[in-house]
Amino acid sequence: MQVWFSGLTGLLKSIRRVDEEHEQQVDMQVLVYGTRTSKDKSGAYLFLPDGEAKPYVPKEPPVLRVTEGPFFSEVVAYYEHIHQAVRLYNLPGVEGLSLDISSLVDIRDYVNKELALHIHTDIDSQGIFFTDLNGFQVQPRRYLKKLPLQANFYPMPVMAYIQDAQKRLTLHTAQALGVSSLKDGQLEVILDRRLMQDDNRGLGQGLKDNKRTCNRFRLLLERRTVGSEVQDSHSTSYPSLLSHLTSMYLNAPALALPVARMQLPGPGLRSFHPLASSLPCDFHLLNLRTLQAEEDTLPSAETALILHRKGFDCGLEAKNLGFNCTTSQGKVALGSLFHGLDVVFLQPTSLTLLYPLASPSNSTDVYLEPMEIATFRLRLG
Repeated sequence: MQVWFSGLTGLLKSIRRVDEEHEQQVDMQVLVYGTRTSKDKSGAYLFLPDGEAKPYVPKEPPVLRVTEGPFFSEVVAYYEHIHQAVRLYNLPGVEGLSLDISSLVDIRDYVNKELALHIHTDIDSQGIFFTDLNGFQVQPRRYLKKLPLQANFYPMPVMAYIQDAQKRLTLHTAQALGVSSLKDGQLEVILDRRLMQDDNRGLGQGLKDNKRTCNRFRLLLERRTVGSEVQDSHSTSYPSLLSHLTSMYLNAPALALPVARMQLPGPGLRSFHPLASSLPCDFHLLNLRTLQAEEDTLPSAETALILHRKGFDCGLEAKNLGFNCTTSQGKVALGSLFHGLDVVFLQPTSLTLLYPLASPSNSTDVYLEPMEIATFRLRLG
């Protein structure tokens, strides 16, 4: 992937994937919303802008820092109220197929202003954009000119995207924000808000406790395979498998915890492989935890397993993932999943683990439909 930036602003201008001849316009800009001068103003619950957003005008030109190395290349633009970093990883796999974007925002000296990140492309989105609902499903949204500007903003818990017959541009987020597409080919995300008055919705104060806030994103550009059709008329939409994996990298990273320096008894583990094989790429292990015994506070011999099978759009290209990414048509063999352990008891239960759904099964193979979550009680031996 190749990325171009503005030499004046230090912000993103265009992207070109390795397998494409032409670059894709992805023009990034910082905007500022004001609030109305009337009695009713924006507050913690109300967004009442004084019109369309205006370009952010810094007091001084930004300081630009360009870093290039064997593992990643990065461009950072230091503005007074925002530090914008765009990083491209030179790594195989999911990590190198999207742009890592972080925005460190500090608007503590603003009065009734809201900072927004604006992305302009030449994608013919025809007034439709897509947002997720709590990270589980994606729903199309249509820009309605008859509604006020603020009524066209929607929550973005995990992702939002725009698309046409050839391309899809997805903005993954690590924090829930407000998003809209006010014109074709555009995405607009509210980064932070500072509002001095209460909006009479119960909070009793404005939004004046701002801190320096880091917003993290992943920008993923995908191309549709030849012959696949865009289903904008449907009530739901699906991310691609690559998009799901990108969201997992952003929202469920591996946590490296420090270890005490004291000498541990015995040799330390050089590696730990709890699973004998990887789960299918469309499965997410939501939770695997020991259950508490009913008689006392000691752990029981049973374990809770919660699995989520994701639904995905297979009409988007997924090249050079860097690893063997396979699906199994919804089937998972739990008996051979855990390294050195056998499943000796398997009980499907309700999502809350309170009610058994069926008698314990002799088979350790489970099947999930797309978009379903299943919970099991199991005993390993």
